[in-house]
Amino acid sequence: MLPDAEITSIPVPRGLAERRTYARRRLESGFQMWLATASDGRGAHMIPVAYVWDGSALYTATFTKSRTVANIKSNTQARVAVGDTTDVVMVDTGASLIDVPDISVDIAERYAKVSTDPRTRPAGMFVFLRLQPSRIQVWNGVHEFVGRTVMRDGRWLDRSIDRHDKP
Repeated sequence: MLPDAEITSIPVPRGLAERRTYARRRLESGFQMWLATASDGRGAHMIPVAYVWDGSALYTATFTKSRTVANIKSNTQARVAVGDTTDVVMVDTGASLIDVPDISVDIAERYAKVSTDPRTRPAGMFVFLRLQPSRIQVWNGVHEFVGRTVMRDGRWLDRSIDRHDKP
């Protein structure tokens, strides 16, 4: 490959505003994610789950007696990945548990459209998780490692905070 061709073959990274918009759209239009939790003595645990996004938090449901729920009870931090390794929205969250009867009707109805409806299962079998983002990162390749943070401390950013990161 000629030097000039090599330089022009590197994709141009998206700016912060474009990535922020992309993250919002991806969270709104998607319904599948990887959810990672951990706790002392158990190590990391990751599951594929359906979700709904209400504009500020992700909601999913899982078995009440699952390892995920046990982990959340001892460590409320979780990490979510939406997309694949070449185009990802990575979300660091704080997690809380919501009993099925206490979830909003809107969230329950929307969730039932993308997964098993916990309201139709025996009482106590499922629990909803509310995942409140604290940091969101977006990238679609090594060329976008710089500037990947679009939310920090639960606030969408207006300027880049990690422009000096190195891949």
